[in-house]
Amino acid sequence: MSRAADHLQEKRNERAKGEPLSDRVTANIRELILDGRLEPGVRIGQESLAERFGTSRIPVRDALRQLESEGLVILVPNSSARVAKLDVGELLEIYKIRERIEPLALAEAIPNMTGDDIEALERANHEIEHTVDSDVFLKLDRKFHISSYRAATMPLLKDLVERFWNTTQHYRRAYTKMVWQQGNWVINHEHRLLVEAIKRRDPTDAGQILMMHIRRTRRELARHTELFPKAETSASKRKTGMK
Repeated sequence: MSRAADHLQEKRNERAKGEPLSDRVTANIRELILDGRLEPGVRIGQESLAERFGTSRIPVRDALRQLESEGLVILVPNSSARVAKLDVGELLEIYKIRERIEPLALAEAIPNMTGDDIEALERANHEIEHTVDSDVFLKLDRKFHISSYRAATMPLLKDLVERFWNTTQHYRRAYTKMVWQQGNWVINHEHRLLVEAIKRRDPTDAGQILMMHIRRTRRELARHTELFPKAETSASKRKTGMK
């Protein structure tokens, strides 16, 4: 079957399933990156992904363009795609921005939270405190924080927050595995304080607790430069497509 025929068949399948194929492929590749199965800097083979997902290269290319806009992929013109990577300076800058914008997202969300929303956060935090697996912790921690911003009526801000969570995921994973079990009590304590402030509907206290929660992680990450790639020269960055 020709590529044109393959693409036509994919379009028919999309209409039958009610979801664009490129959206499903995007979600699958995003999951591979966030789960660490595709690591920062690794080359992404479009042919192998197309074969893996049983598609042509067209939805894979569409997916990679979307993931580039999310900061997860670097597309090199007339070359290849690579999983985006950060140096220590870039990551610490992102964390400094997070210290400012996530308390804002939380402050905007708190007045709109329902009792069910707050109970869901308490349940999520309970799960975090009782998990013994670092990978499960990472997923639950992300769910806890992203859910706490959901009621904010600021879609651009929430998109930015999620982008920063995505682009720093690999480094959080590496750091969490390094300090797992030793620093759990601090995280659990900060989460409990955060939930209590949300229950009181106190955006000021909640924002301060959240800012310190993010800042503490930033300072810890700054002490572990071994988690990051060595600094590259401008010439090497151009060769690899880094920005």
